[in-house]
Amino acid sequence: MDRRGFNRRVLLGGAALTTSLSMVPKATGADRAARTAAAGGEVRHLKLYAEKLADGQMGYGFEKGKATVPGPLIEVTEGDTVHIEFENTMDVAASLHVHGLDYEITSDGTRLNKSHVEPGGTRTYTWRTHAPGRRKDGTWRAGSAGYWHYHDHVVGTEHGTGGIRKGLYGPVIVRRAGDVLPDMTYTIVFNDMLINNKPAHSGPNFEATVGDRVEFVMITHGEFYHTFHMHGHRWADNRTGMLTGPDDPSQVIDNKIVGPADSFGFQVIAGEGVGAGAWMYHCHVQSHSDMGMVGLFLVKKTDGTIPGYEPHEHEPHEHEH
Repeated sequence: MDRRGFNRRVLLGGAALTTSLSMVPKATGADRAARTAAAGGEVRHLKLYAEKLADGQMGYGFEKGKATVPGPLIEVTEGDTVHIEFENTMDVAASLHVHGLDYEITSDGTRLNKSHVEPGGTRTYTWRTHAPGRRKDGTWRAGSAGYWHYHDHVVGTEHGTGGIRKGLYGPVIVRRAGDVLPDMTYTIVFNDMLINNKPAHSGPNFEATVGDRVEFVMITHGEFYHTFHMHGHRWADNRTGMLTGPDDPSQVIDNKIVGPADSFGFQVIAGEGVGAGAWMYHCHVQSHSDMGMVGLFLVKKTDGTIPGYEPHEHEPHEHEH
């Protein structure tokens, strides 16, 4: 299927919390004016399930029976409030804990304050976001915008070590009004020595076509520090991964050190300056990449081909959010 024919995104925002499919062919990022995030201030409601998966892992999902690892992207704009009705379908207690957003102690998602969910139970977690502004004392308060993540904080230990190892984690993006929107968003999680809990040396791989504006959310979990490296593409080491102009002092990088619970994100124009190809991404700790922490960013030509690339049978490909 030619994936240029649709743009599948799970949104909390102007497009509502739905999976939207548009069969109108889209122009590439290089050919059209950038789409931007609308102003925030909306109150959103969604349902999230925690489920055991057939392979012994655990996942979050917006629909019962459709949990994934990583869990689904939750995307909001500064000023939005999100009410998440969380249902635990598993036979062990679980929770939902978020980084980077505002929440009261009742939405912390830990046993310490009894904000977890017993087997078969439900609980509503409320997350709030805010724009930058000055405090009454004149100091500056940062906004919520950034690349964040959510995860379990209960399964296995009081810190959710078992749940995270089994796949109970997912991405959160908080946009600022006016932020450039991508054509597609992919999540990469270095979890101990695995990527997205896939077996070593099995990807996952991510697809795009030359000119697509592609966003990556990178999250780290587990016991180890890694270095995330992507071949052929670079980004600015700032909130968005994009330069604001020719004099932006942000360092442009293609390699970033990451530790447990770190998260960042960036956008690239697929193949910009380098063309189509099977571009590798991996942990640049040499022993880690040797042990299988590697995948491919598959950038296709407009005819769908990738120069010099021959896919392996049953090779895993990740779908965009």
